[in-house]
Amino acid sequence: MSDDATKTESAAAAEPKEPSVTDELVITQHTLTTPDGDLAYTARAGRVVLWEERVEDDVFRGRKPRAQVAITAYTLDGADPTTRPVTFAFNGGPGSASVWLHMGVLGPKRVVMGDAGELAPPPYAVADNPESLLAVSDLVFIDPVSTGRSRPVEGQKAKDFHGFTADIESVAEIIRQWVTAEGRWLSPKFLAGESYGTTRAAGLAQHLQESLGMYLNGLLMISSVLDFSTANFSRGGDRAHALYLPFYAATAWRHGFHEGRSLEEVVDEARAYAARDYPYVLGRGARLTADERADAVATVARLTGLSETYVDRANLRIEHWRYFGELLRDRGQSVGRLDSRFTGPAASGIAEHMDADPSMDAILGPYAAAYQHYLHHELDVRDSGPFHVFGKDVIEHWSYKEFENAPVYVIDKLSRAMRQNPHLAVHFAYGWFDGATPFSAAEDSVAHLQIPDALRDNLEHRYYEAGHMMYVHEPSRLAQSSDLADFVRRRS
Repeated sequence: MSDDATKTESAAAAEPKEPSVTDELVITQHTLTTPDGDLAYTARAGRVVLWEERVEDDVFRGRKPRAQVAITAYTLDGADPTTRPVTFAFNGGPGSASVWLHMGVLGPKRVVMGDAGELAPPPYAVADNPESLLAVSDLVFIDPVSTGRSRPVEGQKAKDFHGFTADIESVAEIIRQWVTAEGRWLSPKFLAGESYGTTRAAGLAQHLQESLGMYLNGLLMISSVLDFSTANFSRGGDRAHALYLPFYAATAWRHGFHEGRSLEEVVDEARAYAARDYPYVLGRGARLTADERADAVATVARLTGLSETYVDRANLRIEHWRYFGELLRDRGQSVGRLDSRFTGPAASGIAEHMDADPSMDAILGPYAAAYQHYLHHELDVRDSGPFHVFGKDVIEHWSYKEFENAPVYVIDKLSRAMRQNPHLAVHFAYGWFDGATPFSAAEDSVAHLQIPDALRDNLEHRYYEAGHMMYVHEPSRLAQSSDLADFVRRRS
């Protein structure tokens, strides 16, 4: 054997081999009884390989695996793929698995956990969901890399997926791969996102349409956030103080600070003040007269349920984390951020703000337990690895390098997607008691979409007397299920 041949073999042996990975999907058959009859459907649960085309020095080097992404897909048996809609769903965080939408409102099973003031004790339960969106659409739940059971393959870095653009590209590729493998390019297609999932959905809509030619029928935007400056309370963040005021007023109403008035009356007054007078007051700064300041202090205190002394000391600017700890301080309680209907004992009566979100405390255990029981015992997925409801350190180290020195902003991306595809419809769902993505801030973002007036007919808005995950409130879950199904039917 020549020296050259030996060198070639040695070099080949030294090159790292691509990990041998394949799709790992478990297929099970099920029937769901609904008010309109039985639905026979197939579930495919597990992980699929996220592939990437590799080009080095302008030479195509084939495809390489980058991650194994956990999905759960539900498809109606015997349906026509050219007319049957499919909805791709994910939650937010960033860094959250899709367990919330999956087990809360969209999927064929749901968690039974009770509600604010009447929580069920562990170990909770799983029940059929006759109101599942499966009645009108196939469903594909996606857990982005590092959430749920999704992991990078050996030799790949998780952090390469933890950023605004990288996340959109990886989720888009999973969608493209699924649509292609299942022959669903002519199916009506929807994206359902919650919280940061709506930020992702806005970017995905533009990316899928412009980069992949995959035009969508609609977006289901649940507790949306399209402009992060609406929640920026740091220096110069007077806009956020005004946009949060209607949420504060709704929360105060919920906890008995507006007796004799309806929620609608209270919210309408707060909206009007936040739209005109409050921004003027905050913008004037030290130029306010004593009488103007006194009137503003009294108004903000009355609407928010806080004392005039506190509002005055806060310089008329109520920061949300402090509000959650201050409103019920005299009762020894904090109110929830995700859902201000929930309350919990304050760790300290003198703390600047609450130590933990009582609404997250209430829902995390039930959803984590219910989904993992369902995954292993009904979908037959056997995996001893941990399931991450929230990926470790994902949100803390998420990259927004695309927005350096500027707030995260996707209003332009959603606007472009709607201008490009005039049939793209968007359903916005708001919770009155959502302190993470408050309704008034989301409304402000929608009002700034850069679209022709005619396209505003493609926007619809629904409100629920609950919080960020409005479906934990049973009347809201039932109403929202109906609203989402109606939207998909009309826009298919």
